[in-house]
Amino acid sequence: MRLFRSIVVAAAALAASGCISTSDFEAMQRQVAELQDELANVKRTAAGKEEVQGVNARIVEQTETLLKSNATLVSKVNEIDERVQNTQGSIEQSNYRMDQLAQQLAQVKRDVDDLRARITALQTTPAPATAATPSSGELTVPGSPAAPSADPMQTYQAAYRDYQRGNYDLAIEGFREFVQDNANSDMADNAAYWIGESLFSQKKYREAIAQFDSVVTRYPRSDKVPGALLKKGYAYISLGERAQGIVQLQYVVHEHPKSQEASLARQKLKQLGVDTQ
Repeated sequence: MRLFRSIVVAAAALAASGCISTSDFEAMQRQVAELQDELANVKRTAAGKEEVQGVNARIVEQTETLLKSNATLVSKVNEIDERVQNTQGSIEQSNYRMDQLAQQLAQVKRDVDDLRARITALQTTPAPATAATPSSGELTVPGSPAAPSADPMQTYQAAYRDYQRGNYDLAIEGFREFVQDNANSDMADNAAYWIGESLFSQKKYREAIAQFDSVVTRYPRSDKVPGALLKKGYAYISLGERAQGIVQLQYVVHEHPKSQEASLARQKLKQLGVDTQ
């Protein structure tokens, strides 16, 4: 600015002395004004660049902050998702255990009812006639008395206790002995069913499926049929054969809609995301 002022003063002095004309002086003033405008533009441009640089710096800073926040958010979302998955897995395991317990309780109730009916039948059965004792004058045929046969119900009950205690191999052995020796017993279907349950508890799912099929085939009118079909569905699902398991569960619902097993099948299908309507 001082330079411009010096030029103007000098030009004015020259004009006063007659060295330059008035038009020349006015032209010089215009050039000075243009230079002043140009200088002002340069200053505004420099200030604008500094402002732009400041804005860019702030953008970079905010971008870095956003990136850090996004990384933190992603980490938290992943952590929450992992927790949700773990919780969901725990819920599914709990539901599966509850299904098992409910089904086993239903079977125990049926077994108790069967035992009561059998005890009542035994109590109403007349005792066999006692053989007459020979008199001292009568001859007797020599020979040893026949060994008393083991009570089949004791075999059954012992096998069932083994099942409850988790001694599945012993339970299977006892139930198979009962079925073999008492094929026409009213409890034979129960024993055959609990063989399948024991195999299922041992995670021998293929063998369990075969045993449950045997229950359905050999005892089609048994009250154990719905339970056998239900556990077949569970076994297929445990083997990873989801489609086959769903078919089995839907069959239980369709063929035995009012049974406890049908209710359990509906619950399992709902857990699998299958509509039971």
